[in-house]
Amino acid sequence: MSQANSLKSVLFALGANFSIACAKLMAAVLTGSGSMMAESVHSFADSGNQLLLLLGMKRARKPPSPDFPLGYGKEIYFWSFIVAVVLFSLGGLFSLYEGWHKWHDPQPLSWPLVAVAVLLFGVVAEGVSMWGCLREVNKVRHGRSYLRWFAESRESALIVIFGEDAAALLGLLLALIAVGMTWITGNPMWDAAGSMVIGILLIAIAVFIGMEVKNLLIGQGVERHVRADMLAFFQNREEIEKVYNLLTLQMGDDVMVAIKARMKKYGTQDEMIQVINQLESDFKAAFPQVLWSFFEPDNVD
Repeated sequence: MSQANSLKSVLFALGANFSIACAKLMAAVLTGSGSMMAESVHSFADSGNQLLLLLGMKRARKPPSPDFPLGYGKEIYFWSFIVAVVLFSLGGLFSLYEGWHKWHDPQPLSWPLVAVAVLLFGVVAEGVSMWGCLREVNKVRHGRSYLRWFAESRESALIVIFGEDAAALLGLLLALIAVGMTWITGNPMWDAAGSMVIGILLIAIAVFIGMEVKNLLIGQGVERHVRADMLAFFQNREEIEKVYNLLTLQMGDDVMVAIKARMKKYGTQDEMIQVINQLESDFKAAFPQVLWSFFEPDNVD
């Protein structure tokens, strides 16, 4: 079963966003563009977000302890939720403020070619970041649309990077339109409006990311197609007469599984225990993301 490399996507995004943020800030200072300043804050916020994701991914790998017997895998969900809050506040709300300020105190745009050049550079850099993200997404998308994968995925870091990259590319295109129209018409209101539209876009995407991560924080099982494969594994084993129930819980990269099934009759208790141990061993080999499995033999549901 192919697995996405979320770390690679985060590093791609971090390199792209930090270089873009520095270029946008320089262009915003030179041109006085509100859209460009909004975009620079957005990119710096994204860079900070990637650092938070790296922290979460590192902490999620901590081994289980007596206080946290199921490990720290879900910590990546907490940091992913913080990223959504940062994207909403630093990115979206600042962009709205900057646009509102420029709307009421319009300033002429200086050096528009600098702004356009930086935005085009940003489109290329963000395109590379999105390409790296989509490579990993396509490993686990299984023919689903990107929107459906976003709604069903259990990989919060990949969800965040995908959402951020999509927001960044759309924001850059909106900033290009705003700066271009300001340059052509000489009316700075275009630039102010562009900043506010970018803010609305960032807030909307932050809300969508937050809602998806909230579900993971509450406690979702594995994706439906993975659960179906797990169920088929047990149903196809000759040692099992009937599977009553199969429960899963996604814990970051790790998974907990509980199985309740009626076993075929065995001569002794020790024989059944050996069979169950072998079943669990084969199951974990087939699904390496499973860190904990709890098997309950029973004759009723």
